[in-house]
Amino acid sequence: MRSIKAVFLEAILLALAGVLFALAANALSPRGLRIARDYFPGAPAAPVSTANVATATDSIAARLQQHGLKLATSNEVAQLFRDPAYEQGLIVFVDARNDHAYESGHVPGAWQLDRYRPENYLPAVLPHCLTAQKVVVYCNGGSCEDSEFAAIMLREAGIPNDNILVYGGGISEWTNAMPFEVGARTSGQIIQPKP
Repeated sequence: MRSIKAVFLEAILLALAGVLFALAANALSPRGLRIARDYFPGAPAAPVSTANVATATDSIAARLQQHGLKLATSNEVAQLFRDPAYEQGLIVFVDARNDHAYESGHVPGAWQLDRYRPENYLPAVLPHCLTAQKVVVYCNGGSCEDSEFAAIMLREAGIPNDNILVYGGGISEWTNAMPFEVGARTSGQIIQPKP
């Protein structure tokens, strides 16, 4: 019969092996959790200065460039939204956030592509993206990486890389300056930005 000490030691070794295996699997997985990522980007942030915005934009641009993606500025995105090609479906906006965030406010007419559940959205979104001249993908903005991963997913699904732009400011920046839609896509419930 085993002693309690031996069983306890075996349990500790087994738990340690499990933790090491889980950490290794997380590090190797493309969908692994990142310790440095802000999973709650809606939390209050430090005061924003022009230097901080420029540094953040440079950081986002460098991160996107590593994956062969292009960053779209707020001016570029606003011009694309106002372009008549947007009304014709030749410019498509894709929201890479979950259902709750999407329904709380999105670019008017934007398609949803929750990168964590692409099987629910890709069949509806992909045909529109394949015929578009430009596809603008966004999420919350700032350190949120969901738009980056959704853009990579669209590229792997056949959208030409030159057609894809990632809006680094995201919906956080958009709602401060541009109208946004709440509820389902094309619900018609448009909210104007506060002056």
